[in-house]
Amino acid sequence: MTRDDKTLPQAPAETVGESEVITLRELLSALDTAVVELVDAPAGDDVVVASVALVDSMDLSAEIDSQSPLPNLLLHVGVGNAEAVRWFEHVAQRPHDARPRAVMSKTAADSRALQTAARRAGVALVAVHPRARWDHVFPLVQRMLDRSRRRQARLGDPDLLATDTDLFGLAQIVAQNSGGMVSIEDTQSHVLAYSASDEAADELRTLSILGREGPREYLRVLQKWGVFDRLRESDDVVDVPAHPKLGTKRRLVVSIREYSEGSPTPRLLGTIWVQQGDSPLTPDAAGVLRGASAIAARIISRALDAPSTEALLIQRLFGARGGGVDVPSVAGALNLPVSGPSAVVGFAPTATDATAPISEFAGLGSMLRLHASSFSRDSVSTIIGDRAYVLLPRNQSAKTVTAWVRQVIDQFETKRSVVLRAAIAIPVTDLGQVSGARIEVDRVLDGTAATFPEGRVTTLAESRTAVLLGEILDLVDAHPELHDPRLDALFEYDNKHASSLCESAESYLAHYGDVRAAAATLQVHPNTLRYRIRRVEEIVGVDLQDTSDRLLLELQLTLQRRKDRGKPGT
Repeated sequence: MTRDDKTLPQAPAETVGESEVITLRELLSALDTAVVELVDAPAGDDVVVASVALVDSMDLSAEIDSQSPLPNLLLHVGVGNAEAVRWFEHVAQRPHDARPRAVMSKTAADSRALQTAARRAGVALVAVHPRARWDHVFPLVQRMLDRSRRRQARLGDPDLLATDTDLFGLAQIVAQNSGGMVSIEDTQSHVLAYSASDEAADELRTLSILGREGPREYLRVLQKWGVFDRLRESDDVVDVPAHPKLGTKRRLVVSIREYSEGSPTPRLLGTIWVQQGDSPLTPDAAGVLRGASAIAARIISRALDAPSTEALLIQRLFGARGGGVDVPSVAGALNLPVSGPSAVVGFAPTATDATAPISEFAGLGSMLRLHASSFSRDSVSTIIGDRAYVLLPRNQSAKTVTAWVRQVIDQFETKRSVVLRAAIAIPVTDLGQVSGARIEVDRVLDGTAATFPEGRVTTLAESRTAVLLGEILDLVDAHPELHDPRLDALFEYDNKHASSLCESAESYLAHYGDVRAAAATLQVHPNTLRYRIRRVEEIVGVDLQDTSDRLLLELQLTLQRRKDRGKPGT
């Protein structure tokens, strides 16, 4: 154990058997009063929460006619008070073990009717801050439930690094030993975990916990002070002074970096921030942060490099990590139907979008899962490389899925400035075809990249011609013996004489030999184009009245145009 690791404390933690359960009280305490507030709990707040789901108005309508058990915790996203009240009235008629134990809503604190309906149904009602982002709250809840499912090693072990702690536990430990309020963030400044807040929390901390961006003026100040540069370049603990004008208090911050063999530079995984409250930070707060940084690096890298069992199962379902799954077992584990029309959607950043590197795209996985879960509760999603994939089960129509995909792409571009393309495989008749559908989706994304932005969203059926033609060109390009050497003379002639015989031939072929139409496109006289076509035939040695010669020339010219488009500066 290193010197910095010894600065962290040793505190007991209760376990139940091999796993620690989480109650509603513990969950709300972890989420903090800045995000949630318990309005009412008819059965008490010590009920166990083991499952969570997002629901919208369409989900509520579907659940009214269903008697299957509901998840323990439901997040009402965009659900109006009137429809929520009607839903609670139906829930009250269900058997107790088929009811949810709690519901989170942004309107819970202001609606007496909603509170009354929830109490009659025996369901706890939790108010979510109106400014909290659902795509922030949902992953936090999932993280807390995942934490409860894992065995919690006792923090009293001599070596803290040997324990299976998590980021929420680490944040609490750091807060206790630094005397401040802690938040752990990823590389995109999204909060991963945090300690409890008190009255001394400033607006910046509150906004961060709610999933909102801090004041831009403060971010500019941090940039001016060189805070971000120091975090990227070193393991130093940076002391960020208070800024009374902006209402921010003093903070200490350290980067979370992973060092690996063979890599000249460490991988930046995030940051740990400690806000000072009404009392000064402890004298060894900087040492606590350095030790916490080492532990956080292990926790985060382990999560990145070793996905959960469910995540691995989903990736194998999509054909990654060796593929090959037992369909009935996967259906049972993920609660998916074995058969029935489904859809597989693939999302990819555009080649022209320099603002969306792979690392940033991967960080948007939780937002995509949020959208997918809201559209279809049974959906599963994953990120493989620089692409994201979503399975939408149960009788999805091509029209409905396409409309949803377009909406998702628009929201990513508007809210996150990430420009995406998408391909849809539908229908996928059973789970055993998901991996094959993903391969087809990849073929479409590979084959339609050049048609962006016309092809923002496409299906396999719509893009079959472009995909097959692109793959034929790839095949020809990969085999030099399939290149027609006669075209070299034509390219050399154009380069030497600054002429446009290639362009003229392409226009002539595109207009099926209609000289007048091709000449109008090129804005030249028809006789000029006739002369150019004769020169092309002479130089290349082809007869453009012959269908085989026309097909070969068009294929070779298309291949050359694609190569030219990929050259720098073209």
